Amino acid sequence: MRILCLDDEELALRMLETCVREVKPDAEVEGFDDQDELLEAAEKSGCDVAFLDIHMRGMTGVEVAKRLKEINPKMNIIFVTGFSEYKGDAMDMKASGYIMKPVTKEEVAEELDNLRFPIIPKKNAKLRIQCFGNFDVFTPDGEHVRFERSKAKEVFAYLVHRHGSSCTLREIFAVIFEDEPYEKKLQNLLQTYIYAMIKSLKGIGAEDVIVRSYNALAVNPDLLDCDFYRFKELDAGAVNAYECEYMNQYSWADFLFNDF
Repeated sequence: MRILCLDDEELALRMLETCVREVKPDAEVEGFDDQDELLEAAEKSGCDVAFLDIHMRGMTGVEVAKRLKEINPKMNIIFVTGFSEYKGDAMDMKASGYIMKPVTKEEVAEELDNLRFPIIPKKNAKLRIQCFGNFDVFTPDGEHVRFERSKAKEVFAYLVHRHGSSCTLREIFAVIFEDEPYEKKLQNLLQTYIYAMIKSLKGIGAEDVIVRSYNALAVNPDLLDCDFYRFKELDAGAVNAYECEYMNQYSWADFLFNDF
């Protein structure tokens, strides 16, 4: 979890950061006394929760919140203020929470336990997918999933990339065989790869991540915990993990990533 704190009063900012770190020792916590610097950090590295002082010189906390919501509509905003008259403005922003100064650890804990957009790992995920760097597949326990054929794994990688969209066999063929003609021999070979993919997934009880329809395949994103999917949702951890490398072993992947 990545948490940003904003207050233009140094002592108040230190108190806020201290409370947040005590409540969430495993979180990445960063404090700012400048509104623009916080917005830049949120845009560059993402943010799950932002604690914002409302009454500041220049841009108010409510104005900062509006800008943050443009970056990520599901960002949790918790307002911190010593002026109760701002509560109406805060609620109009559909904030996750509202704390009166002086901030206490107990109040911070209560707000983080009741976020408007909870930061919850996918408990029903059948597989954990790594797209950043090399493409790889793991069980929820971290065991590496092995595919009988490298091309079977590549078929699965492409389906993951499509994020639940249905892909025709001809479309998958064009990705796997690139400029090769759509001939019967290679069509049969593609079916062999697909069979090998499903067999490998079935061996670990995850065959239902594949959705099959007539002449087409897709993945069920609800059963996958995928860094690429989290990145698209502006999850702070996934944004930080992305280093401009995506499914490195596949020549088609980097080009198609730009479509998103």
